[in-house]
Amino acid sequence: MPTVSADPEQPTPSDGSRLRQIGFLPLLCIFYGYTAGGPFGYEGIFHDSGPGMALVFLAFVPFFWSIPISFASAELNSLLPVQGGFYRWSRAAFGDFWGFQCGWWNWSGTFLLNSLYGVLVMDYLGIYFPSLTGYAKWAGACLVLIVLAYLNARGIQVAGWLSVALLVAVMIPVTWLCAISLFHMHYNPVIPFVPPGAPFGSVFGRGLALAMWNYAGYEQLSSTTGEMKNPQRTFVRILAWNTPMNILTYILPTTLALAVLGNWQEWKTDYIVTASRLIGGPALGAAMLIAAMVGTLSLSNSTILYTTRVPATMAQDGYLPAWLGKIHERYGTPTRAIAVSTVVYCMLAKFDVEDMVNIYIWTRIATTLLTLFAAWQMRRKLPNAPRSFRIPGGALGIAYILIFPLVLCALKIAQSEDYVWRYAPLLLLSGPAAYIILRYIFKLKPTTEISPTA
Repeated sequence: MPTVSADPEQPTPSDGSRLRQIGFLPLLCIFYGYTAGGPFGYEGIFHDSGPGMALVFLAFVPFFWSIPISFASAELNSLLPVQGGFYRWSRAAFGDFWGFQCGWWNWSGTFLLNSLYGVLVMDYLGIYFPSLTGYAKWAGACLVLIVLAYLNARGIQVAGWLSVALLVAVMIPVTWLCAISLFHMHYNPVIPFVPPGAPFGSVFGRGLALAMWNYAGYEQLSSTTGEMKNPQRTFVRILAWNTPMNILTYILPTTLALAVLGNWQEWKTDYIVTASRLIGGPALGAAMLIAAMVGTLSLSNSTILYTTRVPATMAQDGYLPAWLGKIHERYGTPTRAIAVSTVVYCMLAKFDVEDMVNIYIWTRIATTLLTLFAAWQMRRKLPNAPRSFRIPGGALGIAYILIFPLVLCALKIAQSEDYVWRYAPLLLLSGPAAYIILRYIFKLKPTTEISPTA
């Protein structure tokens, strides 16, 4: 059985094709685009949980959620710096079945997520073009997704430098808003701490869910390990930079805007655009609306990049049909996996999938927990294997990366809506069903082994 090399100097897929590689800055911008993309889409946390509790969640949830995930991912990447990252780590830790579940849940769940991004771009355009509805809206969403998929297919360099340009376009109006707000602050942005008279359980649960959503997905960086220059060093640097960038993105502009307006009761999804218009006039409002659209494009661009590497890697390992894992000779990208994924995105963009994203969150939780427990399992299996990065604190450090995320995930699942409880388990069960069908009916089985650095 062929072995997938964990040597960072040999990022070659098992089919023998060669991946292109990029460096720190474009990779950081791609990852920032995936995990944040700008201060958009989470503003409802201030209305639901109150400005004080919302800012506490946004400031401290990373220490119990995204930072543990970052630590686990950094150690696993130093041990197994392979393309497909968290999927192959789970397979190395727990075997073929759980490795397949990790990859399948990630790929199938993000169908719901990325189809939404195309629709959101059309929703923003609908502010200026109210007639953009029905089939015209669907066609526009499909066009957005197809263009981004095409740019992704042209190479990670194209997607990476596109992310740099998108980040610059987002940060100009955000910086503009912050600068103006500094000179017009009249309110304490943390008062009240919670909405007066609101049940504490509801206030806490909604805020926690939104904060976890905004700080999720840090293991996704590993899916492109083979496309990084000096992956073991670059991987840790990106994680170290990204978390502070995200915290500042979520806290600074909204806190300053709240200090100017004091109208936390009116904040809802994408209210930052309205707040910008109230603070800086029509010009800033229009600029922030464009930035919100650009941020959504950045999210979609990064999601296409990260999530299509996983099915391609699974196909190269023998879990999925081999043609899906072919790497384009010229562009060095999994063009077939990108094309298949984009077809599904476009099909789902016809429907109202916003509520379905709450179903997707269960697959995100399952994937993340498998990654965290893979770090613990690989410590048990290969305690003396060389690691250029180790989770600090020894046994206490391992407990830290497991216990707090597990508690947060349990709280999030317990707070799920009734329809999520009906349908999310079915999405999770599609993983074992797909494994049985592909393994025992279509006779597909792993043809490669994962070899950690010895």
